[in-house]
Amino acid sequence: MDAKKRVLVIDDDADFRASVTAVLESEGYRVAAAASGRDGLSQLPEVHPDLIVLDIMMENASEGYGVNQAIKYQPQFQEFQGVPILMVSSIQETPDERFGRATEVDMVRPDRYLTKPLDIPVFVKTVRRLAPTA
Repeated sequence: MDAKKRVLVIDDDADFRASVTAVLESEGYRVAAAASGRDGLSQLPEVHPDLIVLDIMMENASEGYGVNQAIKYQPQFQEFQGVPILMVSSIQETPDERFGRATEVDMVRPDRYLTKPLDIPVFVKTVRRLAPTA
């Protein structure tokens, strides 16, 4: 049985997916990638990720928030509700800053939020914290 932690990267940017995959694999993770929120959600049962790295802006400007909400709150994804979500985006505002007055901000808030371009040492440290390999 493969003991490596599994990470699902959901991002529409092929170069970003390739770069993050290389970094994560060099850190000992198994990586699956999806180019859209819909594809990412459909891969959940097959991949059974220990961590999800999720972009916000894909097919529309807020797709990642919808994916986050689906995983955390929709019954068909109940099995994955405890999987940490690390949202990465070129949007500089965190969900709390962007939707601070909205009562539903908890529904779109990821476990951690980093901005692009990624600071790789910070990214790796955050991934290790959310899905330790040892």
